[in-house]
Amino acid sequence: MAENTNNTGGGGSNTGLAFIVGAVVVVLAVVAYFVFARGGAPETKQIDVDVDVPEISAPAVPGTEG
Repeated sequence: MAENTNNTGGGGSNTGLAFIVGAVVVVLAVVAYFVFARGGAPETKQIDVDVDVPEISAPAVPGTEG
């Protein structure tokens, strides 16, 4: 007898894999758009902060005078 080796139903798993790979490509395209279209990292700004405060003396502790 001759063997019948007709494989007609084996392509279902490739469809799911193609969907997953397509979704990954779309996500990477969106990330690349936000990185390259907006110029990448934001500009660094020079910030000069002055933290000089006036000297304040503490009040006297009660009961230590005289």
